[in-house]
Amino acid sequence: MTDAVGDAVKINVRSVIIVLAISLFYVLLSTLLVGFKTDQLVLVGIFNAAFFLSPISRKFIIGFAIFIVYWIIFDYMKAFPNYNYNTVHIADLYNLEKHIFGIHFNGKLLTPNEYWRVNGNTVIDIAAGIFYLCWIPVPLAFAAFLFFKNRKQFLYFSLTFVLINFIGFVVYYLYPAAPPWYVEYHGFAFHAKTPGNTAGLVKFDNYFHAGIFKSIYSKGSNVFAAMPSLHSSYPVVVLYYGIKNRLGLINIFFAIVMLGIWFTAVYASHHYILDVLAGITSAIVGVAIFNTLITRVKFFREFVDRYEKKIR
Repeated sequence: MTDAVGDAVKINVRSVIIVLAISLFYVLLSTLLVGFKTDQLVLVGIFNAAFFLSPISRKFIIGFAIFIVYWIIFDYMKAFPNYNYNTVHIADLYNLEKHIFGIHFNGKLLTPNEYWRVNGNTVIDIAAGIFYLCWIPVPLAFAAFLFFKNRKQFLYFSLTFVLINFIGFVVYYLYPAAPPWYVEYHGFAFHAKTPGNTAGLVKFDNYFHAGIFKSIYSKGSNVFAAMPSLHSSYPVVVLYYGIKNRLGLINIFFAIVMLGIWFTAVYASHHYILDVLAGITSAIVGVAIFNTLITRVKFFREFVDRYEKKIR
């Protein structure tokens, strides 16, 4: 796709046919795998509008095609639930979390999630919701900033971001894991096709009389994908590239968001501390792998250089 579309920064008949064909194929395949959703038409509409609107919007959407591919793969995971391939870890993960990070409270040993469930307050609920709303907008906004500031760094960040996600996806299938809220509502028994749940973030929705998180988690690909916490991975890679690009005070903001997301993941019962640590590890491993590829693998470096020329 990149060669055909990239060469078509100047609109011609061939590029029009290719883009429209890809769009149609995407909608048909998505309908077959996960069912038709209006989100698919929105994605196709945005891509086509940006591609045909102007040269700069065309380069922008070609660059962001990396993120679009990530989103499509994530969405298609619904068609291949990880619990069909490996045993879901529920009780063992819960007990390990309690053994390592358990907190004694009122004569009981609680996981950190359980502790915060009974010791939270409205101020923390609101702050936690705000932090968790940053998990996608901040990386995307940062990517857009890099696109206009430094195309090579934009590609480095984008490819690292997607690589980290792929690492997470692999672990999801190797080690399906239930989130803390699952134990709260369903115990240790496995129930396939369990719908997503806002868990502790419902307090944010209720306070503002909004269904923001309810809408987000109703579209989740698989609730048994808590390990690693990719929510915790994203701000790590953002901060890494922020530091690499010497963004100064902005990096303080990135660091605060990172810590806030890590805390919220546990506070809202969406992840165990173990999940968060696995997410941080995934980010570090992803950065290391990308840096190795870009410095030591010639064909990969040449691919990135060609891609950069297409969006320059």
